[in-house]
Amino acid sequence: MRIPSELYRPSLSLLTDFYQVTMASAYWKTGTADREAVFQLSFRQNPFAGGFSIACGLAYAADWIRSLRFAEDDLAYLASLTSQDGAPMFEPAFLATLRGMEFACDVDAVAEGTVVFPHEPLVRVRGPIVQAQLLETALLNFVNFQTLIATKAARVCLAAHGDPVLEFGMRRAQGLDGALAASRAAYVGGCAATSNVLAGKLFGIPVKGTHAHSFVMLFDDEVQAFKEYARAMPRNCVLLVDTYDTLQGVRHAVEVGRWLREQGHELSGVRLDSGDLAYLSKEARAILDAGGFPQAAIVASNDLDERLIQSLKDQAATISVWGVGTKLVTGWDQPALGGVYKLAAVRPPGGPWQHRLKLSEQAIKVSTPGVLQVRRYSDDAGFQADMIWDEAGGPLAAEPVMIDPIDPTRRKRLPAGMAAEDLLQPIFRGGRPVWEPPPLAAVRARVRDQLARCHGGIKRFDNPHRYPVGLEHGLYDLKTRLVLQARHAPD
Repeated sequence: MRIPSELYRPSLSLLTDFYQVTMASAYWKTGTADREAVFQLSFRQNPFAGGFSIACGLAYAADWIRSLRFAEDDLAYLASLTSQDGAPMFEPAFLATLRGMEFACDVDAVAEGTVVFPHEPLVRVRGPIVQAQLLETALLNFVNFQTLIATKAARVCLAAHGDPVLEFGMRRAQGLDGALAASRAAYVGGCAATSNVLAGKLFGIPVKGTHAHSFVMLFDDEVQAFKEYARAMPRNCVLLVDTYDTLQGVRHAVEVGRWLREQGHELSGVRLDSGDLAYLSKEARAILDAGGFPQAAIVASNDLDERLIQSLKDQAATISVWGVGTKLVTGWDQPALGGVYKLAAVRPPGGPWQHRLKLSEQAIKVSTPGVLQVRRYSDDAGFQADMIWDEAGGPLAAEPVMIDPIDPTRRKRLPAGMAAEDLLQPIFRGGRPVWEPPPLAAVRARVRDQLARCHGGIKRFDNPHRYPVGLEHGLYDLKTRLVLQARHAPD
């Protein structure tokens, strides 16, 4: 599977915000570049006002980290940058440090395809602060977007109730990588195939498609166009029937389907791309069935999303395959996840961890200090709670208590002996990769299995159930103490 480093160019080290480089220079200048730090990537709210998110983008991130080297043309570009007075922005000795930099961080992350929730770290980076800082922008870029699109795809597939969903969004996606990364994330989220041929080649995703109105319009009449397409694609003949008159187009498809059957092949289906899809699908189904094609699929497209699909299902539309494009690959109703990457602990070489916290007037924006891990508790009924805890704080109690990070009156005791797993797993150790991405089909299957273990209320589109996520009691107390100290408030 080929991802960023092979798709674009050998060096993507400058895929970062400028302030990451200026901070790196300042760390170097102040002699703090080798101070060990811990950063955590998380998000504050589920997208689409939903009850869950799907972690995605780790394979992209790991591939980028694996090839993180400053090439000579990268360094030459940085050397060309000047301050307002015309002096070089970066000292040659600092650029020489970047030239010789060898990645040495530990990286832990939640597996792609895992159901995740607000405030939980999806990625944890531990190592020299310069290196950990330089990872921020790219990690957020990869994880934010693909998590957003995988979550949207999962919602669309839930609405389809097991019907195949085809991702048709390439032409409306935000550029080259917006198309490729979205196709990948949509497949992870549950889509059965993509129209994006390059994504099919790069990621091994099944590719599907029909034809456009232009093919029908090329010929003198619709029947001739359908017959020529059937002649060219006898084993993959799905006919787009709404170029002129939709229901007449279905009748023409039946006519050509009979001809195709005489040639030893079957009409695969018809596609509806406009109009009242509930009404038209029922009428089309009746025409196809009466014409002897009860197995022919009805494919629908036309700016679909999970809510429209749910509405069509409620109206008993006879659509069996859903083509979803623009509103999937752009995250139409929420175009960004809003993930953040926060410093949580630092220490000098050989010293103890010193917890760090970012304060805010908004409780939801106050960061959580520590070397964080997420422990997921479950039983035969499925996932029951996620507890965020500090690995630097020592072992957990036999029956730990977790506290909601926003509402401290919401508390939950986790019984001793309850099945649990830690979600953050090693990806890099000392800069060396210790993980290989699983096949994308396995990641997609993980999403299905994870959602099956979630309470149905979490998957509702309106007013979803709030899955219990909390800070371990000791971590909550530490965070509260640091907040009071930062505000100079009395204990």
